[in-house]
Amino acid sequence: MKTLIAIIILLIVHFQYRLWLGDASVSQISDYRERLDTLTKEAQEKKERNDSLYAEVLDLRRGLETIEERARYELGMIKENETFFQVLE
Repeated sequence: MKTLIAIIILLIVHFQYRLWLGDASVSQISDYRERLDTLTKEAQEKKERNDSLYAEVLDLRRGLETIEERARYELGMIKENETFFQVLE
């Protein structure tokens, strides 16, 4: 009977050790969950950015208005026979 109790106590100690300090312990699982949440958030942000860039590419492929708007805004281009006014404040 004493050996059975000793075996049970050893098993309990072994499982408690693995639960709190071993591989896949409670703290390690908590760390993994936090890392997973961080990676999920980053992936969602990158997906949203990719979606907006894809929409912009589609706009540029479809029409000249978008290309003209970008040329005017980013490069300061103007059409022929247009007068450019710059207002300084």
